[in-house]
Order: sequence, then structure tokens, then C-alpha cells
Amino acid sequence: MASRFSSSQHSVGVTPQALKHYENQDYPSQFFHAVTKLKEDGLLTDLLIGLNGRSCRVHSVVLAAVSSLVMGELREGRKQDLCLDGRVGEAGLETVLKFAYSGEAELSRENLAEVKQAAGVLGAEKVLKLCQDFEQSSGNKAEEWRSLPEKIRRANLQCIRAMWEEQLICDVKLEVAGMYFDVHRAILAAGSDFFRGMFTSGMKEASEDTIPMFSLSPEELSALLSFIYSGTLQLGWGNAFELTLASMQIQSQGAISLCMDFLHGETDPQSCLDVAAFAEAYSLGELKEFADDYVLRNFQEVGSTPKFQDLSLDQFSRYLAEDSLCASNELEVFRVVVGWIRADPVERLAHAEELMKLVRFPLMTFRQFKEVREVNISLKQEGCNDLYAAALQEFGWTSGSMEQHCRVRKPSLALVLVAGDQKAPDFASRKPSRDLWFSNSFSRGTGLRTHIEWCHLSTMPGPGRFRHATVVLDNNLYVFGGSDFYGKCDTLKTAFRYDPSQDSWKQLPDMREPRNYCSAVIQNQHIYILGGDIDTEHNLGSVECYNPTTNSWRYAQPLDQALSGHGAVSWNGEIYVSGGFNCNYHCLVSMFHYHPEKGTIYLADMNHDRAEHVMEAIRDKMYVAGGVRNQARFYSDQFVCEVYDPSRDSWTLLARLPKPHVNAASGVLEEKFYVLGGFSQEDYTETGLAHRYDPRWDNWETVGRMPGPTTDIRACVLALPPHLRH
Repeated sequence: MASRFSSSQHSVGVTPQALKHYENQDYPSQFFHAVTKLKEDGLLTDLLIGLNGRSCRVHSVVLAAVSSLVMGELREGRKQDLCLDGRVGEAGLETVLKFAYSGEAELSRENLAEVKQAAGVLGAEKVLKLCQDFEQSSGNKAEEWRSLPEKIRRANLQCIRAMWEEQLICDVKLEVAGMYFDVHRAILAAGSDFFRGMFTSGMKEASEDTIPMFSLSPEELSALLSFIYSGTLQLGWGNAFELTLASMQIQSQGAISLCMDFLHGETDPQSCLDVAAFAEAYSLGELKEFADDYVLRNFQEVGSTPKFQDLSLDQFSRYLAEDSLCASNELEVFRVVVGWIRADPVERLAHAEELMKLVRFPLMTFRQFKEVREVNISLKQEGCNDLYAAALQEFGWTSGSMEQHCRVRKPSLALVLVAGDQKAPDFASRKPSRDLWFSNSFSRGTGLRTHIEWCHLSTMPGPGRFRHATVVLDNNLYVFGGSDFYGKCDTLKTAFRYDPSQDSWKQLPDMREPRNYCSAVIQNQHIYILGGDIDTEHNLGSVECYNPTTNSWRYAQPLDQALSGHGAVSWNGEIYVSGGFNCNYHCLVSMFHYHPEKGTIYLADMNHDRAEHVMEAIRDKMYVAGGVRNQARFYSDQFVCEVYDPSRDSWTLLARLPKPHVNAASGVLEEKFYVLGGFSQEDYTETGLAHRYDPRWDNWETVGRMPGPTTDIRACVLALPPHLRH
């Protein structure tokens, strides 16, 4: 990829911003897997270890990360073979090497002495410490031991990076624009398919001391080398496109993944057209699809940017023709078209009539259509044909059916409703649901009122449940606890996992305690279940942690007080918890960080107390809505909504909910906040409606009715297989 992309070649270009730190959490595992494969294949090894007539070859830079003996030799410039005859055993040496290359150490009572001997000779202090912990643990720290390899791999990689920064035993130089970068062949080969091919497949560069890198800039090469040695990148709009191309050139999948994370996460109305142009220029199909989809779902905002006026007629027409184009009403679409024409009237007035055929005038109200006539008069004065008469005639304003003119959007993800209950006159006949429903599409008709088309997804194993907790990890749905009826003994501790790709359910081990009105969040690939009610009169301060890898439960640091009916989200590596009932069942105003090891740190209080509410994170803020509030002797519906800004530790009031939503479901789809179902605490009527909040306009809109249960329901967002979407 010798060609370079410059946003100015395609558009005005996005505004530079401060660089953000991006880290690939999986990179240490991927890196050490690759370097282990190099060792197994005997590639780029530079240190021979002899033991009892046998020998093995390793990478000195990898072993030095855990061995002070090897590190000392390298610092003294003595890079020579290592003879360990009579000093260590084979099993001990193998364990130390495995620790260096994978972070794993298979310790047992039988091999412990031999491992300690090898670790002592090699100066592997981390292995010695591990042996000491093993002796003291007596098998009581199984969960900690399972998570150790990941921590060790990160620490080993940090040691290797430190050697690179010190330029210790670097064996090749990369040259670009007169600047030189000292690096290790083996490390580059483990972090980049391009360098692996260069150094291991007989290319002439494999034997050269200095290798020119013609198509990269010094800044790009420096950033990519930093990634290879750490798994992190500093990304902003000033370097994102260039580093994406550079990552593709050196074929570093981990760096490419981070660049794509940036482009997906930071795209906004000002940058989306640059992203689309970049993706099209370099045939990045998935990214192009994402950018085009962003334009369509944010059409009004994007259409008001100066960059939008630079679109070609073909590009503009393609967006207008899409059924999934989103706008608050079709009049806004018409205004965007007029704005695009007036940006270059000399060239574009001739295309006005053609573009107007793509505006769906029948979706306007009579009042909105009146503006079309007023704009039409001014366009005629500018030299355009009479479009108003053509609109009336061609689009059949008075025709009976408007279905063909609807805009129907099918987001790539779907809202999924999980179980719940429905009120019935005969209390004894109430039967909690086991059904899952998903939002297949969003249609907009006359006046652009939105309607969700719900479809049945699956039926979970019995019993039916409500007041449960749900969370999504790796696109698998997890369901925890809840109740199957309203008695003291009807609280559940069962757990299930649903895989939408296979439409299959699996029962997981039970939680340690039954609980409902609890919350589930994810941190570091573990699921935490916070608080909840154990029966109708007592709530919990305990927190349980589920490890999907080991399929096991353990207790984490408890909350500082019993809590139920609270809201919780995981954002930016932190768990945030808002409101809820305390042990006396008073609604709280609190907001706090919960850390599984350190406990609770309180943040700014909400403006209003609430419990049985919903809470969701959108970009860099957290939104709360619905629930109940304290009022004299009873509770009343909470209509006030708020947003929390973690950068300022402050709350701001939002538009009020149009209907009560107590113990409703919620989800975030395309950066909009959905509140689904629930009931009114004041008259116990169900809220069979779904409402959607748009942070851009600070307004709520009704988006249809619920397909089934509405009370004590939960929701999530999943990617569903194409064959399920209609």
C-alpha cells in the first residue's frame, strides 16, 4: 500500500483532537502465543541452553524478562550459550521456560523442589515467588491462580518493552527518513505478519543489519513499534487514518483492531464522511458499511455540516434512496436536499427535480407540506422547475395507501426482551414469561411516527421469571436469579446462558444466594451480580462473581450496605451504581464506584431519589430514568430523568418521561436510550409502551407497544444471525 490517504483529498478533513490511549487487552496472549510458535519452529532463536547432554534454543530477550542470570549476562555483553548441567533438572527448566513464554507454571507437590532449584539458578524471582505462594495457598486460591497467567504475560511484556527502550540486545535497525530504530527481530516477528515473513522466509532483509522502511513515516513506525512492544496505541483524528494504513501494511492484526475501534467509537457527524471516503478508497467494506450506516441514522446532523455539501450527486442520491434513512420527519429530509442544491446552484439546480423524487412527500403532514410550496416558490425564482405540482401528482398525496413510502430501518443489532410478567385480574392465574422477543425493524409512516416490529426469538428453560438480571458478554446473553412467583420462597438463584448463533440454552451453576431486583455488570470478562432482594423483606449487600472461563462462582468485596432495585453499568473499566432501596427500603440518591477488591467510593448524589429505575451508558455519560421515589408513607412514580458526567462528577436534569416506567427494561441502540414497559406505582396499571430518548435533542418519543409481558421485565442488545431477521 504505497499510496497515502489524506482527508483533504476527499473532503475538508476532520478537526485534530488530543490523542487517546487505546489498549488491546488480548495482545499479550496473542503475542506470547506467536513467540512460542517461533520457539517451537526454531525460528529466530539466539540462545542455546545445554542440560544433561540435551539442548534447546530460546529467544534471549524473552528469557531475560524473567531471568536475572540471563539479563546480567546480556548487560555485560556476554551473549553466549548457557550450560546448566548438574545445576537444574529438566522439569524445573521446562517450567521456567513455560513461565517466560506463556505466563503459566504447572506446579505440584512433586515438582515444587525442582522448580525452585531451577528458578534459583536462573534468578527467576517471579517463579520463586509463585512457588512460595503455592506452598502457602494450600489450594485455597484457585480463582487467583487461574487469572495469574494473564497478569504474568502482561508483566513479561513490560519487561521486554523495558529492554527495547534501553536498546538492550537489539539485533537489527529499521531506517526511515534518516532516523534509526533499534529493535529485536523475534519481537517484531511475533507482533507482525509482515516482519515474520521478512525475517523467517529467506528474504535478504533477514541477514541485513539495517532495513529501510520506505513507505512509513518516522511517526508511524515509532507508534507501531510501541504497539508491538506493549499492545497500546495513542490515537486521534490527526493520525488515525495513517496508522490504520500503516498497521495494514505491517499486517499487525492487533493494531488494526485498535484503529478500527477508534474509527467506530469516535466517528461523529463531522468525521463520518471522511471515514466513508477513507473506507471506500482502500476497499474496507465493513468500515464503509458502518460509516454509511452512521450517515443514515444521523442524517439531519450530518446533512447540516459543511462537509456534506461536498458530496457528489451519486453519493447524495444513494443516501436519499435508502429506506433506513433516519430523520425526525420527512420535512427535514427535504430541507437537507434544498441545502445541498443551494450550496452550488449553478451546477445543482438542474438535478433538483430528480432529487425531489427521492423525498417521500406522503410521509409529511399537511402543515409540513406547506413549507414545500414556500421553498418551491424561491427555487423557481432561482431557475428551477415547478416542483410542488410534480410532488402532488407524482407521489399521490391523496392516495389511500402509503405503505410503499415508509422508511424501514433494520439496525445491525437488536433489542431483546427477556421474560417478565403481566398483570391479570385473577392473581393466582398470573404466569411469568419464558419468552424472548427482538426488535426486527423500526418503521416510520406518515408524520414519521416510529413503530417497532417485534418478533419472537426463543423460549428459555423453565420456570418463567421476572425481576431477574441480564447481561451480555461476547454476544452471549446471561440470565440470573429473579422470581417465579410472589411469595417469600419464590426467589431464584438459577442462571442460564443463551447463544443466539446456535439458538441454544445452557444452564450454569447456581449462584451462591437466591436474589431478585439485583443487577449484573461486566468487568475484565467477569460477571458481577450486585445486591438484590433475597425475599420480600430483606435485601443483600453481597456481590457474587461468575467466571465464564472456569464456569464457577465466588464472592467479591461486598457493597457497603444492603441494596436492591438499583441501577448499574460498567463503563471505562469502572462499575457505577445509582439509587436503589437501602435496608429500610428508602429510595436513595447515591451514586458510587464499586470495585471488586477495594469496595465502594461515593460520587456526586443524584438530584432526586429513585429505585426500581433503569440506567444506561451512552458514549461518556450515564443516563437514569423511571422508577419510584419516596413520598410520605408510600412510593410514587419518578418521572424525572438525569444524566451523570463522570469527567465533572455532576448530574444534569433531562426531559421528563411521558409515562411511568417502574421496574422497566432498558437498552441502548444506535446511541439512543430505550425504556421499555414497566408499570405505574400509583395505580398499578401497566405501561405497555416503549419510549426512546435521543441525547442530541433531549426529547422522548413513543416507539410502539410491547409485544408481550411488560412488568418486571429485562432487556439487552444482541447481534442476531441473519436468518432470524425478516
